[in-house]
Amino acid sequence: MSYLSLTARIGGAAAIAAAFCTVAEPALAADELNSGDTAWMLTSSLLVLLMTIPGVALFYGGMVRKKNVLATIMQSFAVCCMATVVWMIIGYSLAFSGEGPIVGDLGQIFLKGIGVGSMSGTIPESVFMMFQMTFAIITPALITGAVAERIKFSSLMVFLAIWLVVVYAPICHWVWGGGGFLGNAGVLDFAGGTVVHINSGVAALVLCLVLGKRVGYGRENLAPHNLVLTVIGAALLWVGWFGFNAGSELAADGNAGMAMAVTQIAAASAALAWMFAEWMMRGKPSVLGIASGAIAGLVAITPAAGFVLPGGALVLGLLAGLGCFFAVMWLKHKLGYDDALDVFGVHGIGGIIGAVLTGVFAVEAVGGTPGLLEGNSGQIGLQLYGIGVTIAYSAIATFILIKLVGAVMGLRVEEDEEREGLDISLHGESIA
Repeated sequence: MSYLSLTARIGGAAAIAAAFCTVAEPALAADELNSGDTAWMLTSSLLVLLMTIPGVALFYGGMVRKKNVLATIMQSFAVCCMATVVWMIIGYSLAFSGEGPIVGDLGQIFLKGIGVGSMSGTIPESVFMMFQMTFAIITPALITGAVAERIKFSSLMVFLAIWLVVVYAPICHWVWGGGGFLGNAGVLDFAGGTVVHINSGVAALVLCLVLGKRVGYGRENLAPHNLVLTVIGAALLWVGWFGFNAGSELAADGNAGMAMAVTQIAAASAALAWMFAEWMMRGKPSVLGIASGAIAGLVAITPAAGFVLPGGALVLGLLAGLGCFFAVMWLKHKLGYDDALDVFGVHGIGGIIGAVLTGVFAVEAVGGTPGLLEGNSGQIGLQLYGIGVTIAYSAIATFILIKLVGAVMGLRVEEDEEREGLDISLHGESIA
């Protein structure tokens, strides 16, 4: 046997041995359970649920008058229950089953096919479904703030149940579902700038315009009854938002860590921006103002959380705080609409600001897509496209649905019921 032949055989044997070693220690398959990812996503689901009950419930409950606090909290609690059932029956299937560009199919109606062994990447599909359920819960709960203190509870619940199916589920599919046309086009929305915030903000604006102003709006004192509740609610929202944004990575990894960091930075910078703007214009910084500013920053960083670095988050937060401040303090009064708890001013405007700036500050090394500052000017156009489509569909569909519900059930409580307060007139209870 020649030296070259012997060398070749030894090399071949070594290659075979190396192959066996590789097989003995396989890389983690895409559909293999990762306990760390699963633990993080279970935690994130709980954090996002915390955002609605008690977060939104207390945040909104403190901002209404004393005679409406129980009714307002009831809306968040009841929406949580209703959205859970709607999501289980049909919402999840329409959003995440199938590969159509517009909407999913009924392949997973009543969560068909989801068992103990069903996987979604490295986590159980039941966990992914639950995580997405918490988004479907908070989105309609946010809308309730715009029509606080004057809408019929029965009409609100029927409208929001239909809205989840007709508006939320399709938009969710467009952005995050398999084959969704906005996601496929390259629109960036990491955790819900379009799906949750622009969508709910626009729907809220349509509802308050159709419903009309509260009795006494602009003439009577409609000030919040308990800002302590509001600040507690804002703090719970802030903490829960880490599950909202960092959880949207769907893994316990470096990107989730960065999403958490930029979320904190944007919230803090927006809160300070709102506080100083109010201080300069009104002479005093208010508790409601700094809390609202923090929420504005959290809203704005939501679409960007998986794509930006801390520097971008700082600037994004500052611009969101200022933009939402002027929307609430100037635009609302200039246009004369009664968005009772400033859902459009914070969530609608904040979501738009965040979605646009995602296209500016996106970093290829973070989310895989460069933004304007890295030479990709076309991303701004894609972001505007996603914003425009979301606004148009949400506004038109919401208007049609609320008009239909109003024609069948009526929308507003009677004037004497509104003056008495919804706690007593609709629920027969009082905190007094």
